[in-house]
Amino acid sequence: MTAESQKYWTGDPAEILRVGDGSRLDEIDPSSTPGYEGGKSKGKKDLSSGEKELGELQERLYARSQAEVTNASVLLVLQALDCAGKSGIIRHVVGAVDPQGISVSAFKQPTDEEKAHDFLWRIEKALPEAGYIGVFDRSHYEDVLIARVRELAPADEIERRYDAINEFEKRLTDGGTRIVKVMLHISSDEQKRRLMRRLDRPDKHWKYNPSDVDERMLWPKYMEAYQIAIERTSTDAAPWHVIPGDHKWYGRVAIQALLLAALEDINPKWPVADYDVEAEKARLAAS
Repeated sequence: MTAESQKYWTGDPAEILRVGDGSRLDEIDPSSTPGYEGGKSKGKKDLSSGEKELGELQERLYARSQAEVTNASVLLVLQALDCAGKSGIIRHVVGAVDPQGISVSAFKQPTDEEKAHDFLWRIEKALPEAGYIGVFDRSHYEDVLIARVRELAPADEIERRYDAINEFEKRLTDGGTRIVKVMLHISSDEQKRRLMRRLDRPDKHWKYNPSDVDERMLWPKYMEAYQIAIERTSTDAAPWHVIPGDHKWYGRVAIQALLLAALEDINPKWPVADYDVEAEKARLAAS
C-alpha cells in the first residue's frame, strides 16, 4: 500500500489480522479495531482514497489478461454470520472499482444437481478467471460450518472436507490465484441490533428471515464450528484473517487493505502495445 492509504495502520494489516497458532475467536473483541488508529472519520476518508489505487491495480490486472496470457487472479472469500456486513463489503469495497473484471458468487443451499457431486464441484465452476477479482459471498466453508452445526453430513465426511479444502486452495494458489480469506467476526449483541433495525424498516424487511432467530439460538455451535474450520484450514498458502465486525467502517477499510496487498503482490503491469504507436498516431492524424 502507498503511505497515503496505510498511514493510520500501525503495521501490515495482513499480518495484524492473520490468524496465528492458538488464536481463539472468543479472545477477539468484535468491537475492536486492531492495528488502526484513525477512527471512523479517518477510516471513511482512507476508504475513499484507497479506491483509486484499488481501481488502477484491478484495471491493470484485467488489461493484462485481455492482452496476453496470465494466470493471476484474486479470490476474496467472505464468511460471517448474518448481519456481519458482507453485502456492504461487496458494495462499498469491491463495488467501488470497475465492474469489468469482477465476478461475485453467492452460495445458497445446494441444488439437487449440486448435491449429486462433491461439495467442491459447484465452487470450481464459480472460480474467477485469470485477470479477475472473484468474490465468494459465503463459500465452500458453508460445507464445514452449517453442515457441521446442522449435521447435514456425516462426521467423517466433515473431517474429510477440511483436508480437501486445503488441497483445493493449494492448487489454486499454485496456479496463480491469491486467496484472501476473511471472517467478519460480529458479536451476538450487535447482530441482534442489526436484525431489529431490519424489522424496524419496511425497506429492509426483505433481508429478514424468521429463521435468523433460530440460527441465533445456535450461536455457540457456530462459534465452535468457525474455530475448528479456521484452525484446520488456515495455511501458508491461504491464511485466514479474522476482522472484528461490529464497526462496519473498520471491516471495509481492513478488507480494502487486504485486497490491495494481494494485488500489489501480483504487481500487474500495463500491457505494452504490440503495434507502432507513433505510426498509428500518424495514420489517425491523416484520417
